[in-house]
Amino acid sequence: MRIDGKVVLITGASEGIGAACAGAFRKRGARISLIARSAEKLRAAGGPDALITAGDLTVPEIREAAVSATIERFGAVDILINNAGMGLYDPAWRAPLADARGLFELNFFVPLALTQLVAPHMRRRGGGVIVNVSSVAGKVTLPWLTLYSASKYALGSLTDGLRMELKKDGIHTIAVCPGYVQTNFQEHALGGDPPPKIARSKRFAITPEQCAESIARGVERGARTVMAPRSGWLFVLAERLLPSLVDAQLAAILHDV
Repeated sequence: MRIDGKVVLITGASEGIGAACAGAFRKRGARISLIARSAEKLRAAGGPDALITAGDLTVPEIREAAVSATIERFGAVDILINNAGMGLYDPAWRAPLADARGLFELNFFVPLALTQLVAPHMRRRGGGVIVNVSSVAGKVTLPWLTLYSASKYALGSLTDGLRMELKKDGIHTIAVCPGYVQTNFQEHALGGDPPPKIARSKRFAITPEQCAESIARGVERGARTVMAPRSGWLFVLAERLLPSLVDAQLAAILHDV
Protein backbone atom coordinates (compact mmCIF):
# COMPACT_ATOMS: atom_id res chain seq x y z
CA MET A 1 0.00 0.00 0.00
CA ARG A 2 1.14 3.53 -0.76
CA ILE A 3 0.87 5.47 2.51
CA ASP A 4 0.91 8.99 1.05
CA GLY A 5 -2.54 10.53 1.49
CA LYS A 6 -3.91 7.65 3.55
CA VAL A 7 -5.72 8.17 6.87
CA VAL A 8 -4.08 6.34 9.78
CA LEU A 9 -5.74 5.83 13.17
CA ILE A 10 -3.19 4.93 15.87
CA THR A 11 -3.97 3.89 19.44
CA GLY A 12 -1.63 4.29 22.39
CA ALA A 13 -0.01 7.12 20.46
CA SER A 14 1.15 9.39 23.27
CA GLU A 15 4.58 7.77 23.63
CA GLY A 16 6.70 4.78 22.66
CA ILE A 17 5.88 2.81 19.53
CA GLY A 18 2.58 4.62 18.97
CA ALA A 19 4.13 8.08 19.00
CA ALA A 20 6.96 6.86 16.77
CA CYS A 21 4.38 5.44 14.33
CA ALA A 22 2.76 8.88 14.18
CA GLY A 23 6.08 10.28 13.01
CA ALA A 24 6.87 7.45 10.59
CA PHE A 25 3.49 7.60 8.86
CA ARG A 26 3.28 11.40 8.89
CA LYS A 27 6.63 11.71 7.09
CA ARG A 28 5.25 9.38 4.42
CA GLY A 29 2.38 11.79 3.81
CA ALA A 30 -0.35 10.15 5.88
CA ARG A 31 -3.10 12.02 7.66
CA ILE A 32 -2.99 11.12 11.32
CA SER A 33 -5.62 10.45 13.99
CA LEU A 34 -4.26 9.59 17.44
CA ILE A 35 -5.82 8.13 20.58
CA ALA A 36 -4.41 7.92 24.11
CA ARG A 37 -5.09 9.32 27.56
CA SER A 38 -2.83 12.40 27.43
CA ALA A 39 -3.93 15.21 25.12
CA GLU A 40 -0.66 17.08 25.70
CA LYS A 41 1.49 14.11 24.67
CA LEU A 42 -0.74 13.42 21.68
CA ARG A 43 -0.32 16.98 20.44
CA ALA A 44 3.45 16.63 20.77
CA ALA A 45 3.44 13.33 18.88
CA GLY A 46 1.03 14.27 16.13
CA GLY A 47 1.96 17.80 15.19
CA PRO A 48 -0.44 20.63 14.34
CA ASP A 49 -2.47 18.76 11.71
CA ALA A 50 -3.21 15.58 13.65
CA LEU A 51 -6.64 14.78 15.00
CA ILE A 52 -6.40 13.78 18.65
CA THR A 53 -8.82 11.97 20.93
CA ALA A 54 -7.83 11.93 24.59
CA GLY A 55 -9.45 9.27 26.72
CA ASP A 56 -9.54 5.72 28.02
CA LEU A 57 -9.72 3.22 25.16
CA THR A 58 -11.51 0.67 27.31
CA VAL A 59 -14.54 3.00 27.36
CA PRO A 60 -16.76 2.24 24.33
CA GLU A 61 -17.82 5.87 23.91
CA ILE A 62 -14.19 6.98 23.55
CA ARG A 63 -13.53 4.42 20.82
CA GLU A 64 -16.71 5.33 18.98
CA ALA A 65 -15.95 9.04 19.23
CA ALA A 66 -12.42 8.56 17.87
CA VAL A 67 -13.56 6.56 14.85
CA SER A 68 -16.48 8.90 14.12
CA ALA A 69 -14.31 12.01 14.42
CA THR A 70 -11.68 10.52 12.12
CA ILE A 71 -14.20 9.70 9.41
CA GLU A 72 -15.93 13.07 9.81
CA ARG A 73 -12.68 15.02 9.45
CA PHE A 74 -10.78 12.95 6.90
CA GLY A 75 -13.54 10.97 5.23
CA ALA A 76 -11.92 7.58 5.83
CA VAL A 77 -9.92 5.23 7.99
CA ASP A 78 -7.49 3.50 5.63
CA ILE A 79 -5.12 2.06 8.22
CA LEU A 80 -5.89 1.12 11.82
CA ILE A 81 -2.90 0.54 14.09
CA ASN A 82 -3.95 -1.19 17.32
CA ASN A 83 -0.87 -0.38 19.35
CA ALA A 84 -2.17 0.31 22.88
CA GLY A 85 -1.29 -2.38 25.40
CA MET A 86 0.21 -3.14 28.79
CA GLY A 87 2.17 -5.84 30.61
CA LEU A 88 1.75 -7.84 33.81
CA TYR A 89 4.73 -9.46 35.52
CA ASP A 90 2.79 -11.21 38.30
CA PRO A 91 2.89 -15.02 37.93
CA ALA A 92 -0.28 -16.40 36.37
CA TRP A 93 -0.90 -18.73 39.31
CA ARG A 94 -1.32 -15.83 41.74
CA ALA A 95 -2.09 -12.72 39.66
CA PRO A 96 -5.31 -10.96 40.71
CA LEU A 97 -8.05 -11.96 38.29
CA ALA A 98 -9.10 -8.33 38.05
CA ASP A 99 -5.63 -7.50 36.69
CA ALA A 100 -5.78 -10.42 34.25
CA ARG A 101 -9.16 -9.24 32.97
CA GLY A 102 -7.89 -5.66 32.69
CA LEU A 103 -4.88 -6.88 30.71
CA PHE A 104 -7.05 -8.78 28.24
CA GLU A 105 -9.47 -5.86 28.00
CA LEU A 106 -6.78 -3.53 26.67
CA ASN A 107 -4.56 -6.02 24.83
CA PHE A 108 -7.29 -8.04 23.12
CA PHE A 109 -10.82 -6.70 23.46
CA VAL A 110 -9.97 -3.08 22.59
CA PRO A 111 -8.33 -4.09 19.26
CA LEU A 112 -11.30 -6.37 18.56
CA ALA A 113 -13.79 -3.59 19.34
CA LEU A 114 -11.96 -1.05 17.16
CA THR A 115 -11.77 -3.57 14.34
CA GLN A 116 -15.53 -4.07 14.57
CA LEU A 117 -16.00 -0.30 14.35
CA VAL A 118 -13.63 0.19 11.42
CA ALA A 119 -14.07 -2.96 9.32
CA PRO A 120 -17.59 -2.15 8.03
CA HIS A 121 -16.32 1.26 6.87
CA MET A 122 -13.30 -0.34 5.17
CA ARG A 123 -15.54 -2.93 3.49
CA ARG A 124 -17.72 -0.19 2.03
CA ARG A 125 -14.62 1.55 0.68
CA GLY A 126 -13.23 -1.66 -0.78
CA GLY A 127 -10.12 -2.11 1.34
CA GLY A 128 -7.84 -1.11 4.18
CA VAL A 129 -5.15 -2.37 6.52
CA ILE A 130 -5.49 -3.40 10.16
CA VAL A 131 -2.21 -3.58 12.09
CA ASN A 132 -2.24 -5.35 15.45
CA VAL A 133 0.86 -4.77 17.56
CA SER A 134 1.46 -8.10 19.25
CA SER A 135 4.88 -9.14 20.58
CA VAL A 136 7.56 -11.77 20.23
CA ALA A 137 5.86 -12.96 23.45
CA GLY A 138 2.90 -13.78 21.21
CA LYS A 139 5.11 -16.27 19.37
CA VAL A 140 7.12 -17.66 22.31
CA THR A 141 5.65 -17.62 25.83
CA LEU A 142 7.82 -15.63 28.23
CA PRO A 143 7.34 -17.04 31.76
CA TRP A 144 7.82 -13.66 33.44
CA LEU A 145 4.98 -12.36 31.26
CA THR A 146 2.73 -15.42 31.06
CA LEU A 147 -0.61 -13.61 31.01
CA TYR A 148 0.74 -10.92 28.69
CA SER A 149 1.96 -13.67 26.36
CA ALA A 150 -1.48 -15.29 26.47
CA SER A 151 -3.13 -12.00 25.50
CA LYS A 152 -0.71 -11.52 22.61
CA TYR A 153 -1.18 -15.09 21.38
CA ALA A 154 -4.91 -14.35 21.32
CA LEU A 155 -4.29 -11.13 19.39
CA GLY A 156 -2.11 -12.97 16.89
CA SER A 157 -4.79 -15.59 16.32
CA LEU A 158 -7.39 -12.86 15.88
CA THR A 159 -5.14 -11.20 13.29
CA ASP A 160 -4.77 -14.42 11.32
CA GLY A 161 -8.49 -15.11 11.39
CA LEU A 162 -9.40 -11.59 10.32
CA ARG A 163 -6.99 -11.84 7.40
CA MET A 164 -8.94 -14.80 6.07
CA GLU A 165 -12.37 -13.38 6.94
CA LEU A 166 -11.75 -10.03 5.26
CA LYS A 167 -9.58 -11.07 2.32
CA LYS A 168 -12.46 -10.90 -0.16
CA ASP A 169 -13.16 -7.32 0.99
CA GLY A 170 -9.64 -6.15 0.20
CA ILE A 171 -8.74 -5.71 3.87
CA HIS A 172 -5.29 -6.94 4.91
CA THR A 173 -4.20 -7.61 8.49
CA ILE A 174 -0.66 -7.50 9.86
CA ALA A 175 0.69 -8.83 13.16
CA VAL A 176 3.64 -6.85 14.53
CA CYS A 177 5.93 -8.72 16.92
CA PRO A 178 8.42 -6.38 18.62
CA GLY A 179 11.13 -7.75 20.85
CA TYR A 180 12.59 -5.43 23.45
CA VAL A 181 11.95 -1.79 22.59
CA GLN A 182 13.18 1.25 24.51
CA THR A 183 9.82 2.26 25.98
CA ASN A 184 8.25 2.63 29.43
CA PHE A 185 6.62 -0.80 29.13
CA GLN A 186 8.11 -2.08 32.38
CA GLU A 187 7.15 1.04 34.32
CA HIS A 188 3.55 0.90 33.03
CA ALA A 189 2.99 -2.78 33.85
CA LEU A 190 -0.08 -3.58 35.94
CA GLY A 191 1.92 -5.46 38.56
CA GLY A 192 5.08 -7.35 39.43
CA ASP A 193 8.66 -6.78 38.36
CA PRO A 194 10.74 -8.24 35.53
CA PRO A 195 13.60 -10.62 36.38
CA PRO A 196 16.89 -8.76 36.95
CA LYS A 197 18.40 -10.12 33.71
CA ILE A 198 15.43 -8.81 31.74
CA ALA A 199 15.54 -5.41 33.41
CA ARG A 200 19.22 -5.13 32.49
CA SER A 201 18.64 -6.26 28.90
CA LYS A 202 16.86 -3.01 28.01
CA ARG A 203 20.20 -1.61 26.89
CA PHE A 204 20.08 -4.03 23.94
CA ALA A 205 16.60 -2.92 22.89
CA ILE A 206 15.75 -1.28 19.59
CA THR A 207 14.30 2.23 19.54
CA PRO A 208 10.60 2.98 19.04
CA GLU A 209 11.56 4.74 15.82
CA GLN A 210 13.21 1.59 14.46
CA CYS A 211 10.11 -0.40 15.32
CA ALA A 212 7.82 2.19 13.72
CA GLU A 213 9.86 2.16 10.52
CA SER A 214 9.49 -1.61 10.37
CA ILE A 215 5.73 -1.24 10.78
CA ALA A 216 5.46 1.39 8.04
CA ARG A 217 7.54 -0.72 5.65
CA GLY A 218 5.38 -3.72 6.51
CA VAL A 219 2.26 -1.79 5.52
CA GLU A 220 3.91 -0.66 2.29
CA ARG A 221 4.86 -4.17 1.22
CA GLY A 222 1.71 -5.90 2.51
CA ALA A 223 3.53 -8.04 5.07
CA ARG A 224 1.77 -10.79 6.99
CA THR A 225 3.99 -10.50 10.08
CA VAL A 226 6.51 -7.84 11.05
CA MET A 227 9.22 -8.99 13.46
CA ALA A 228 11.18 -6.12 14.96
CA PRO A 229 14.06 -6.71 15.01
CA ARG A 230 14.08 -9.43 12.35
CA SER A 231 16.54 -11.43 14.47
CA GLY A 232 13.51 -12.31 16.62
CA TRP A 233 12.71 -14.99 14.05
CA LEU A 234 15.79 -16.90 15.25
CA PHE A 235 14.29 -17.01 18.75
CA VAL A 236 10.99 -18.25 17.35
CA LEU A 237 12.76 -20.88 15.24
CA ALA A 238 14.78 -22.08 18.22
CA GLU A 239 11.60 -22.53 20.25
CA ARG A 240 9.97 -24.49 17.43
CA LEU A 241 12.96 -26.81 16.94
CA LEU A 242 14.19 -27.14 20.54
CA PRO A 243 11.24 -26.30 22.80
CA SER A 244 12.55 -28.06 25.93
CA LEU A 245 15.90 -26.33 25.70
CA VAL A 246 14.32 -22.90 25.20
CA ASP A 247 11.90 -23.56 28.09
CA ALA A 248 14.84 -24.40 30.35
CA GLN A 249 16.71 -21.24 29.35
CA LEU A 250 13.68 -19.03 29.91
CA ALA A 251 12.98 -20.66 33.28
CA ALA A 252 16.60 -20.01 34.30
CA ILE A 253 16.15 -16.32 33.43
CA LEU A 254 12.90 -16.19 35.41
CA HIS A 255 14.50 -17.70 38.51
CA ASP A 256 17.79 -15.81 37.97
CA VAL A 257 19.98 -18.91 38.02
